[in-house]
Amino acid sequence: MRITALAGGVGGARFLRGLLHHARHTYPLTPDSDPLELTVIGNTGDDITLFGLRVCPDIDTLLYTLGGGIHEGQGWGRADETHSVAGELAALGAEPQWFTLGDKDFGTHVYRSQLLGQGMPLSAVVDRLSARWGLGELGVRLLPMTDTPVETHVVVEEDGQQRAIHFQEWWVRHRAELPAERFVVAGLDKATPAPGVLDAIREADVVLLPPSNPVVSIGIILGVPGVRDALRGTRAPVVGVSPLVGGRPVRGHADVCLRTIGVEESSAGVAGLYSDFLDGWLVDEEDPMPDRRGLEVQRRPLLMSSVDAAAEMAGAALHLGLRLRAERAPA
Repeated sequence: MRITALAGGVGGARFLRGLLHHARHTYPLTPDSDPLELTVIGNTGDDITLFGLRVCPDIDTLLYTLGGGIHEGQGWGRADETHSVAGELAALGAEPQWFTLGDKDFGTHVYRSQLLGQGMPLSAVVDRLSARWGLGELGVRLLPMTDTPVETHVVVEEDGQQRAIHFQEWWVRHRAELPAERFVVAGLDKATPAPGVLDAIREADVVLLPPSNPVVSIGIILGVPGVRDALRGTRAPVVGVSPLVGGRPVRGHADVCLRTIGVEESSAGVAGLYSDFLDGWLVDEEDPMPDRRGLEVQRRPLLMSSVDAAAEMAGAALHLGLRLRAERAPA
């Protein structure tokens, strides 16, 4: 079973961990069974250079969560982390001090930056990091959306003046409270999909869109030239999960991002962003969702309050995709 998912950070990572949990219990491997192959296309639009090191927040959250090393309370960063390096950098007056990295996390960024500096493409670096976290043994291949450096910036207005700041500064330092005029994704127009990205979409049995931010996570992946066309052309059903419950994100600032691009802050509004390729859509039980031709909507609880709850949600999305696939199969 070949599953491809487009994912951002915390919500996407928890959904995919739930998917693996569901698969282990629903499709236990036997000598005659085919293994589950999960390819995750991760957002790199929020990557940033800090202290001379290249940091990939969404990729790292996927690595740590699927590999069993995530800080559960935060949803990002490493478990049992210390902050000696960050403390020393602060004592030296190094900036920025609004983005704190843990000591173990620094190891990831040093290693990645070292390999990138030697000319290795990001996709090859992610392969090495995936091996460190045992993703291959789980049947998971993690791909960055592109090897091209891409960075999302936010145009904000302060004191009557517009200026662009990095997405991470807007998101982490300002908690998305600075009024945003628009998003600008530097490098996206010149980006090409990383090796394996388009094939993973075209050859999948099911394509899943976890409840990641539709504007600055999945939306950035869709902006890589060729990705959206591949989703339109794949024979695999594309099933998504709304990131909103009652018009509000469970975490993060998806509603603010939707408002910034002029899209209704609702599950229906998010589905409209995917309307040219979306086949199935999971929404919360209480969310209004008008009928749309060619789109099958299922209502269910969408809170990932535990791994088991995430597994139930991911299983529902997968089963919908498999049913849609079976219905399409020639008699």
